Amino acid sequence: MTNDTVRESFKTLEVAHEGPVLTVRLNSPESGNALSGPMLDDLLTVLGAVQDAPEIRVLILSGAGADFCLGGDRGEFARSLAADGTGASLRSMGDKARRVCDALATANAVTIARLHGRVVGAGIALAVFCDLRAGADTCRFRLPELALGLPPAWGGVLPRLLNESGAARIRELILTGERFDAAKAAELSLLHKAVPEEELDDAIAKWTGPLVRRSPAALRSAKMMLNAYAGANRLADATLFDAELLASVLVAAESARRP
Repeated sequence: MTNDTVRESFKTLEVAHEGPVLTVRLNSPESGNALSGPMLDDLLTVLGAVQDAPEIRVLILSGAGADFCLGGDRGEFARSLAADGTGASLRSMGDKARRVCDALATANAVTIARLHGRVVGAGIALAVFCDLRAGADTCRFRLPELALGLPPAWGGVLPRLLNESGAARIRELILTGERFDAAKAAELSLLHKAVPEEELDDAIAKWTGPLVRRSPAALRSAKMMLNAYAGANRLADATLFDAELLASVLVAAESARRP
């Protein structure tokens, strides 16, 4: 990654580059780090640069403020619908979300989610596409999409959740929208480690230390193999329709609401 990219002024992110480790912090704490279009654009810029930077072995994704991420920016959804009732801008945002999640999963660097506070909806999606996930034991999680009148169609997350945690458990969390804690997240493999918040950075350092000593070629090959075998039982990628599905549901709901 070039020094110019690291020094680039992002409106929604803080980026720090220290040797082979890049730290990317979501930096809109006033909104709970809600995933807006500008934040997705900034993430795509950084992740694209990482892919062209073999010296980056580890990317740590975290959030500023009290929470990691409270999900998609629902205010932006409403403004987009008001400006364009066809849902075209929502489809564009859904496409960006999928590209960000794909970039996290397929990055040459090992991606690590550092979670604290609340992790909700699209915030869970962002985290689950990281290779490794560590969270404070005070974290609280929720998949609230159905309660909000939305399908679980952000960033192509559903098959990733099913693969990581199992169909029966994810079905329960999506249909009920129940909140769950870090202990349950660890039980479901949504977290690999749940530790006291003051120990979170040390827990992540125990991963990054060995990872930065690994062969870059071996890391890339291992990630490619893990992704390939995880998706081997999928005959087709239905998540390609996620952006269309999300936009169509929101457009239909708005049409029904209007007299």
